[in-house]
Amino acid sequence: MKRPELAEQYRFISPDVAFDYIEPKSGGEYPLSLRAVRFEVYNGVFVNIFTNLPADNFSTDEIKYLYSLRWSIEISFRDLKQTIGATCFNSKKVEYIGQEIWARLILFNFCAVITAHVVIAQGNTKYLYQVNFAMAIKICHHFIRVRERDPPPDVEALIGNYSLPIRNGRKYARRHRFLLPPSFCYRFS
Repeated sequence: MKRPELAEQYRFISPDVAFDYIEPKSGGEYPLSLRAVRFEVYNGVFVNIFTNLPADNFSTDEIKYLYSLRWSIEISFRDLKQTIGATCFNSKKVEYIGQEIWARLILFNFCAVITAHVVIAQGNTKYLYQVNFAMAIKICHHFIRVRERDPPPDVEALIGNYSLPIRNGRKYARRHRFLLPPSFCYRFS
């Protein structure tokens, strides 16, 4: 340790972790400076972001704009992980987990194509309605698994039965509880 007076500020990296910026056992330091940016997303709700982008090149407004662009990507990843069940796998080997991921991505794309053709009847109601994509995934999964002896279901009509209202401007507080992985009995397969 080059500066023992800063010992409480040091964080050590496990030798099992790949970190190729410092040669192993060199005793070198890797200085890392981060900037904390805080901005208001809507009334009274703030977001704290830590970034290594320099303050002279990226203002707080630019960071906020980049964060808003990134947010839609995060929502897409959440949909992929939660809707198609990519948070828990039935396999233990890396090759088979990769196979499960590809199968679920194919199912997701298949369902996206099918739901693009579903027409949701918009009645004389307070909200506009959209397809419930989680139910659409389950219906498409059932359609793929139908055996030859069973008649295939009308997928578009079934998906059209499950709709959700579009509530613009609706905000939810983040959940702060730890979620355990579901057991094998309830996993998507």
